[in-house]
Amino acid sequence: MALVKPFRALRYSAGTAGPLYDLVSPPYDVISPAVHERLLAASPYNAVRLLRPDDPEEAARLLAQWQQEGILVREEEPAVWLLEEDFVGPDGVARTRRSLVARAALEPYERGVVLPHERSFPKPRRGRLRLLEATRTKLSPILLLHDGPAPPKAPARAPDLEATLDGVTSRLWRIDPRAADGIEAPLMIADGHHRYEAALAFHEEEGSEETAHVLSALVSTSDPGLTIFPTHRVTAGPPPDLDGSFRLTPAAGAADALALLEKLPRDRAAFALLRADGAFVAESDSPGLDTAVVDRFPLERVHYTPSAAEAERAVVAGEAGAAFLVRPPTVEQVEEAARAGERMPEKSTYFYPKLVGGLLFSPFDE
Repeated sequence: MALVKPFRALRYSAGTAGPLYDLVSPPYDVISPAVHERLLAASPYNAVRLLRPDDPEEAARLLAQWQQEGILVREEEPAVWLLEEDFVGPDGVARTRRSLVARAALEPYERGVVLPHERSFPKPRRGRLRLLEATRTKLSPILLLHDGPAPPKAPARAPDLEATLDGVTSRLWRIDPRAADGIEAPLMIADGHHRYEAALAFHEEEGSEETAHVLSALVSTSDPGLTIFPTHRVTAGPPPDLDGSFRLTPAAGAADALALLEKLPRDRAAFALLRADGAFVAESDSPGLDTAVVDRFPLERVHYTPSAAEAERAVVAGEAGAAFLVRPPTVEQVEEAARAGERMPEKSTYFYPKLVGGLLFSPFDE
């Protein structure tokens, strides 16, 4: 079975469905209630109705109806797509991430062809599996990393598809179906563990070649736009007792704490602790990820944010008992963990931006 294959995309017909920017959606797992309502109001055909439906059978009904009405059309020939995403990250830096969109083989993790790096949970997997069973379509791509070369340059023509969502502009070009032939195992899941595992379970149920691949955006680990941002922890409960286990350095607020944190060596864990009485950098003598150390504390009602400023604001305003600012793992650390068969704690990595949903769909019929 080929590791990466072209596919006949199912996509919106711009002349029928309306502007693509009104039709696309973030992935299901980052859609807040407010964003959900905004997307529903944007268009009666917005992809959120498929990606996060009230009922999987309703998504299947809409998928069939939109194809009958010409809202969604099927490509006549299989292709690989070049995806360029222009974005400004949480750090204020403008970047472009480039990937190839294609079908990647579904393989059990123990074979070492596709590697996870993060733990997943049963409930989201079950929800994604029910959706696959109902729609028989991969509705949004997962993000995979490989150690091969970067994609070819974009064709000297306008993109075939383009949409901007939440400050991220995605451009897609159809390119040679052989463009992904050089991508080799192992592939590492950067984002989309639950969707990958649901698709694998669906394939194991069906046992057919048609279900043997998953829609993916494949990014080279050498791509300059590939960036991991931190996911800070904010707890509603009181700050934990560090019990003299860490060397503490006072800091003048979140920005200063982060600057101090970045100067520390990456061979041992550290974090910045924000409390009502001030900010401190806590340094451990033990190796490991910052998130792994923080997640050992018995924290109450934790929520996550990529914004250090938002974490600090919540503590200063008394909305949170404490916040933990962490450094993002490097791509090399993520790869090392994946190749060693280790799983990082949930929310250890924040590959930014999230892939936009609704640009291309991949029915399980090839």
